[in-house]
Amino acid sequence: MTTDILLQTLASGVLIGLIYALVAIGLTMIFGVMDIVNFAHGEFLMLGMYASFWLFSLYALDPVFTLPLTVLMLFGVGMLVYKTIIRRIIDAPMLSQIFATFGLMFLLRGVAQFLWKPDFRSIENSLVSGGVNVLGIQLGLPQLVAGLGAVVVTGTVYWFLHRTKLGAALEATAADKEAARLMGIDSHKMFALAWGIGAACAGAAGALLSTFFPIFPEVGATFILLAFVVVNLGGFGSVAGAFIAGILVGVIEVMGGLLLGPQYKMAVVLALFLAVLMFRPQGLMGKA
Repeated sequence: MTTDILLQTLASGVLIGLIYALVAIGLTMIFGVMDIVNFAHGEFLMLGMYASFWLFSLYALDPVFTLPLTVLMLFGVGMLVYKTIIRRIIDAPMLSQIFATFGLMFLLRGVAQFLWKPDFRSIENSLVSGGVNVLGIQLGLPQLVAGLGAVVVTGTVYWFLHRTKLGAALEATAADKEAARLMGIDSHKMFALAWGIGAACAGAAGALLSTFFPIFPEVGATFILLAFVVVNLGGFGSVAGAFIAGILVGVIEVMGGLLLGPQYKMAVVLALFLAVLMFRPQGLMGKA
């Protein structure tokens, strides 16, 4: 293995890891505020991919430019899901919550199959097609733009949480719901906001992936397992942990594929996941 191949593989791992991190941040946001695991999270990513695809196919709008619109659309979808489904099961047993999000997953997937058929689609002739040389490392331009876009979206979420009053209210709700209520914070508005941001993060990841990853109704299943691994590694409810763990998983996945073969790359990730569960079950940045 040459140094060039190693550096290119590491760079590719970091770039795809940034996408994993963005998906996981949306998932951990919902769990951190509401203690609900959203099994339909991958379907939000799928909707983001299809939104970008149809905006490109019908109006020739490149996903790079429609990213803000896709984020807004999925933010609205997330809030709608909360108000129509999740709000009704907040105080229900955990099993009911699991079945509700599982049902939503199959519903969204089924609707996508009905509307757009199970065919694989792709965005061709995007503005970000081709490759680019960065410091002597050859990278795919779509992957590079997707990674940078994920950094921008993640940074925006971090800024919102730590630099705005609404973000402070959201974090206060996540820390102690009863205390937040006593301070006059409307918990239902915060829950809806968390679902909106969570869906928007997944939708943004889908939009960024749409320029180089096949688009099909079951695509969410490809990423939801990795998102759960990332969230568990980083610590449930930790945005910073999800970001670090996402990059780590991306690097380990591509390095495992390089050293052991593509068929074993997921096994390497799951082995790391099991090791963390055994020796640090709260995750890398979770509280003991």
